[in-house]
Amino acid sequence: MGANSGIEWTDHTFNPWVGCTKISPACDHCYAEGWAKRAGDPALWAGQRRRTSEKNWNLPLRWNRQAQASGTRARVFCASLADVFDNQVPADWRIDLWNLISATPWLDWLLLTKRPQNISGMLPPSWQEGSWPNVWLGTTICNQAEADRNVRHLTAIPAALRFLSIEPLLGPLTFRWARWVDQDAMLRAFGRLQHLDGLRGIDWAIVGGESGAGARPMELKTALTLRDEFVDAGTAFFFKQWGEHDEKGIRVGKKRAGSLLEGRTWRQIPVAAP
Repeated sequence: MGANSGIEWTDHTFNPWVGCTKISPACDHCYAEGWAKRAGDPALWAGQRRRTSEKNWNLPLRWNRQAQASGTRARVFCASLADVFDNQVPADWRIDLWNLISATPWLDWLLLTKRPQNISGMLPPSWQEGSWPNVWLGTTICNQAEADRNVRHLTAIPAALRFLSIEPLLGPLTFRWARWVDQDAMLRAFGRLQHLDGLRGIDWAIVGGESGAGARPMELKTALTLRDEFVDAGTAFFFKQWGEHDEKGIRVGKKRAGSLLEGRTWRQIPVAAP
């Protein structure tokens, strides 16, 4: 856990604490749970949470100094082995995290959660005065049911940038005629035209298939549908990988399956306004 993350869409990965609870079909083959079991800490996925070391907490301060010296902002994914908005985490740990984020203005913090309904109650008081410019808020969704349930909570929160992690993509998914918007109002405004109001307020979307043991295939049709919707809506689109299965659904291994979508790579990353 640290600098030069192996995750393609971030520069660094930081875990202020470790441990989580499965709450989504996307969690069925959780790599972090596997990590905990290999490390001899299966209890971290059975209710326990563990704060990481002071040495680890000092890393973002170093990254911030490096970014400032180079004049280039760096992205930090927080947290790959936990959830910032987990209600089983002590509140004072989260307060310390907000203080760290405030002290590192040259870092763009990517806070990805499977619990977007908790965000509003766990933000620092100063958020009410204006969203923090170096915090990007995101939620994970893997199918239509999760999109219908979760996206509305994310878009209700003011943020410098909002993003979706659709990885693993496990079923049909569309943002046309989204169930969480006022369809009658949309019909009055646009007639029968298909619209993408379900992506209003979403700046970035990361899509990918599942890897590892037991990985489930991702459908080419859904991946292409989402790509077209994001492009039409002006949402930055990042296609991370096919996972263990290729576009035909044949298990060939992550490396061989690659990350090409109709013969090209998609690696768009948005830039938050300064």
